Amino acid sequence: MKLSKQALWSLTVILLVLVIDQTVKILVKTSMTLADCIDITGWFKINFVENNGIAMGIDVGNKLIVSIFRIVACIAIAWYIILLVKHKYSTGYIICISMIFAGAVGNIIDCAFYGIIFSESSVSQVATLFPPEGGYGTFLHGKVVDMFYFPIFRFTWASWIPFLGGSEFEFFRWVFNIADASISVGLVILILFYLKTFSLSFEKHPVEK
Repeated sequence: MKLSKQALWSLTVILLVLVIDQTVKILVKTSMTLADCIDITGWFKINFVENNGIAMGIDVGNKLIVSIFRIVACIAIAWYIILLVKHKYSTGYIICISMIFAGAVGNIIDCAFYGIIFSESSVSQVATLFPPEGGYGTFLHGKVVDMFYFPIFRFTWASWIPFLGGSEFEFFRWVFNIADASISVGLVILILFYLKTFSLSFEKHPVEK
């Protein structure tokens, strides 16, 4: 069966994001110790951390619930992309949703399999891929690998400012990965250019290309 142009673009974006994301994560995981930091420039660093929770390192407590929620969300987005392709929505909008989907799947791979295929990373030891003794966790209990850190600028709030006075502000203080970036870029594109299309899609009025 011949795939449509929209389907080909969607598959290309998804595969590209996943390959780059997993390649970078595996390289970092197998070559850096936990919390190791490589200065690329003053404002760009490779800083290896592992995320037990969701976005921005938020810990929700139950790892299994987070993993299951991610899988359910990905199934829903995949079905949504199929419908978009079927109804010939704009290629740009489908690429946007595909970026969000690919990023979500990229992090699910970490949660689902990294605990099985990697040994534990520590501040003194680099992880091993497929260790003879087995991985550090079980299925759906892996940790998400993050590495990109952009401390572009920082300052200390004036002491007279309520609640914030004396505390340090840093932009951008969160460490993220390619999958996170794909989700963020996809969401920004959606908000800037495709909010109307997004709304119409749920009213079952296909927007023809």
